[in-house]
Amino acid sequence: MNEVRELLDRAAEAAGQPAFSAQAVYAKAARIRRRRRAAASAAVLAVVAAGAFTLPRTGGDDDPAPASVASAGPSPSAAAADRAGRLAALLPPDVGEIEEVSLLALIKGATPEQARTARLGPLDGQYAFRRDGGVGYLVLSLEDREAVEKKTGRPADPDEDLCVRVGQEPSRTDCEREALPDGRTLTTWRDTMDVGGDDSVGWGPELAGRLVQPDGSQFLVRSSTGFEGTGTQGPLLPEPPLSRARLKALLTGPEVLPKG
Repeated sequence: MNEVRELLDRAAEAAGQPAFSAQAVYAKAARIRRRRRAAASAAVLAVVAAGAFTLPRTGGDDDPAPASVASAGPSPSAAAADRAGRLAALLPPDVGEIEEVSLLALIKGATPEQARTARLGPLDGQYAFRRDGGVGYLVLSLEDREAVEKKTGRPADPDEDLCVRVGQEPSRTDCEREALPDGRTLTTWRDTMDVGGDDSVGWGPELAGRLVQPDGSQFLVRSSTGFEGTGTQGPLLPEPPLSRARLKALLTGPEVLPKG
């Protein structure tokens, strides 16, 4: 089971609208990608994909309206700006301008109420990375043991090896599994996002990861080059906004953990 892609399914359920389906975000990627290759220099609008990166639960108190680190937009959320600023402080300047976004709102036109999410981790969220004219995205989400058990029927297992293909599950390329000294297990892999379907959004390649903790909770993360099609904001980045090394450092650092 692709743990990271299930973020989209849970976002759709949280929105309460059948139009916000997982297939609606991932579908048609292959067809759009073929069209991009045929017109190599075609300018593509690339904006944040709604729902693909939304957090699993609704009912949070934070306003999901976009808030830029470099330039404040109209009525930005102070909480969102603070999260984006704290994330930017952990990363080198060459990652580009960082902005927290709501993907459901950007791709599917969800209302603030439909896009509202609860956050367990202090940096949980969906962030746009703007660099050299391109736009990529980072999504970070902490799921507690209860949420994982509700989704899979059991807590997250540090001994599970995601790099081993199970049944018809899509294989993860360039998969790396690392058992950390404190009992946590970090797995990162690449995903080409070459999926078929019938929709107007196509995702570019990405790095994905899962950090399983001894208490049965887990962090899920995506570092995406961006997407093409409906609701886009700029062309894809040539590489994911965070490298594997930076992604690992962020995911295993104390800044992503709840205080107390």
